[in-house]
Amino acid sequence: MAGVIKKTTGLVGLAVSLNPNERLRILYSKILGSVQAMPQDAAYRKYTEQLINERLNHVKSEPDVEKLEKMINCGQIEEVIAQAESELALSRKMAEWKPW
Repeated sequence: MAGVIKKTTGLVGLAVSLNPNERLRILYSKILGSVQAMPQDAAYRKYTEQLINERLNHVKSEPDVEKLEKMINCGQIEEVIAQAESELALSRKMAEWKPW
């Protein structure tokens, strides 16, 4: 993002991420590691791996945050980070609960 730097998300309690690509890479890698503890045929694992791998590929291939937001199409990048943090927490709980 050359030139213009976002100063606010416009959402209460959600600060601007200074390095969103790196943050998402870390979160997505942790989620993928977390679902490895689940059986390969578990529905949650299959669909989570599919979605996270798709998004991780977008993050790796697109350094421009505005373009990345459009590719992922789930709001501002900070919202995507919040979703990834929630998914990581859920994936760890699912591994603990073993609902399969």
